Amino acid sequence: MNFTQNEKLNQLSERSIVIGVDIASEVHYARAFDWRGMELGKVFKFTNNAEGFENFYAWIERLKKQAQKECVMVGAEPTGHYWFGLASYLKDQSIKLVLVNPFHVKRSKELDDNHPSKTDAKDPKTIAKLVIEGRYNEPYIPEGIYAELRIATSCRLRIQKEMNSIKNRIHRWLKIYFPEHETVFGKFDATSSMMVLQVAPLPRDIKELGAEGINKIWRDNKLRAVGMKRAKSLYEAAGKTIGCTEGESCSRMEIKLLLQDYNHKTLQYLAVMEIINELCMQIPEVAKLLEIKGVGLVTVAGFLSEVGDIRRFKSPKQIQKLGGLALKESSSGKHKGQTTISKRGRSRLRAILFQAVMPLVAKNAEFAELHKYYTTRSKNPLKKKQSLIALSCKLIRVFYAILTKGISYDAQKLIQDIRRPVENLAA
Repeated sequence: MNFTQNEKLNQLSERSIVIGVDIASEVHYARAFDWRGMELGKVFKFTNNAEGFENFYAWIERLKKQAQKECVMVGAEPTGHYWFGLASYLKDQSIKLVLVNPFHVKRSKELDDNHPSKTDAKDPKTIAKLVIEGRYNEPYIPEGIYAELRIATSCRLRIQKEMNSIKNRIHRWLKIYFPEHETVFGKFDATSSMMVLQVAPLPRDIKELGAEGINKIWRDNKLRAVGMKRAKSLYEAAGKTIGCTEGESCSRMEIKLLLQDYNHKTLQYLAVMEIINELCMQIPEVAKLLEIKGVGLVTVAGFLSEVGDIRRFKSPKQIQKLGGLALKESSSGKHKGQTTISKRGRSRLRAILFQAVMPLVAKNAEFAELHKYYTTRSKNPLKKKQSLIALSCKLIRVFYAILTKGISYDAQKLIQDIRRPVENLAA
């Protein structure tokens, strides 16, 4: 839920206790204050386990009884993943947890003592004071299908990163031992290429097999896309190679291990994508998103995993701000600063949108027309990258309308943003 500053302040009253917690990997530190900022009790430390959480809850109950308070709000910094356990425990105890920006804590820690020191006892006080001032955000922890989707897309990104790393190492191996390989096969992971690499990775092995032996590998595996012509090209390339010939025994072992890793990661990737597809299809509006030319499953799954249940947002501008695409400027007096995006928010969401817009501009006629208009209009033309950012925000609005209203994609409505002179419209 997104609250205004006044709404956040109104959540505290004379009956409230605000607790600031400095999150760590093993031991947390907490300090409690009333709604005016007066401290209640002393610094309390507790361990990051079930026993520590129970001691923390008992300490809160004692404070409530001693100070005659009813409501409790706990504030913390989102330190890595260490706060997840505490968040889950507080949710079970019906205690509200809010998060403060670590950047705000760093900037405001000198307000009380005019000293830049940072200690486990000082940070909880700074956090609590920020909460009292309403400078916090309520965390969104995905539930149900959106929680599953976030984990699945995270796994996909991790596997893809590992696959790219293995690809780079295979390319390096080929450049060292068989640089002519890429002149015969456009990609090393083509089916015909992989079959040969697994049996005869080195030029010496290919020359021993001969063109007939190479062709036999493909025929035995019933591969029809290649034949004797490709086999002769590979054999000739092996005969003219300038590749390294030292350490051939271990180089064979190296490439076989790399190919095994690559095949294993490929199977993992396909399995994860199947799960992502099943999860996305459980959301009725996803099918309408996939009808947009240029929008694929990876884009939709990534968007939903980062945004979660889109109905929690009142407008697409809130999603724009979440992705760090909100505009900011630095102006003073007569000086007019340059307007840029804030880049504050979920960087992965911003990357997903930007990577989705580039194929849209290439394949989708409406987005291509908008891109051309933004970059060539007479008044305030945008640079190409600025136009892509503007189209990313446009894509957010399209997704928001389809997911919240259940309507279908309308190409004509999309290009209504193009403002043409009246005479052009009449023509």
